[in-house]
Amino acid sequence: MQYTRGMHELITLWMSWVQDWGYAGVIILMAMESSIFPVPSEVVIPPAAILSAQPNAPMSFWGVVLAGTFGSWVGSAITYVVARVVGRPVIMRWGKFFFMPPHKVEKAELFLQRYEVSGVFFARLLPVIRHLISIPAGIVWTYLMARVPKRGAAFIVGVFSLVTTLGAFAWCAVLAWYGHRIGERHPELLKSPEELIRTVKSESLPLILAVLVLAVCYIIMLRLTDKKKAEEGTESASPETDE
Repeated sequence: MQYTRGMHELITLWMSWVQDWGYAGVIILMAMESSIFPVPSEVVIPPAAILSAQPNAPMSFWGVVLAGTFGSWVGSAITYVVARVVGRPVIMRWGKFFFMPPHKVEKAELFLQRYEVSGVFFARLLPVIRHLISIPAGIVWTYLMARVPKRGAAFIVGVFSLVTTLGAFAWCAVLAWYGHRIGERHPELLKSPEELIRTVKSESLPLILAVLVLAVCYIIMLRLTDKKKAEEGTESASPETDE
């Protein structure tokens, strides 16, 4: 009961930030959501979009999307830089206190080393994973620099920022669309945080499943491509036999 009451108070507080601070509240909360703070984007973007659907609203639909996108980039960039500065040993030792135990760090490293840019993009579209992907991205900095040594640090940071921004924009746009649609039908949901979250999660489930299917299909395609390249490499490397 205490945990439920505590979560209710937190959700109510976060929603009040959106209602009272407008775009600033959206930016701050989405920056927190894209770092190690467990702020669900479902309690940020949909309520803001619901507000934007009301008559004489202080925020617009696209204003909510852009504020959420900017906040997501800020939180991701800070987490990325921190992970890069503190380094892998510190994260492997203390990451378990921030939802990143060693085995998850290792899996995330392998995932990013294999799928790189596309891995970051798809991770930004998936709940839970999206707010942690910046940590392994910062850790594999040395690996990425070795892949493109002539491009320089600015290129790596630029690509990470671009992919993060595109993924965050897509996710915020979808949540805002759902929230706007829900707000037109059920404006009273702003008075019930739990019911709002329950409604948004049920409404967005088909979309999340669609993203998962798309990501799986993309990964399968990459695996088949890698296998074909490996087979072609083996054939070209085999010695020719005399007739």
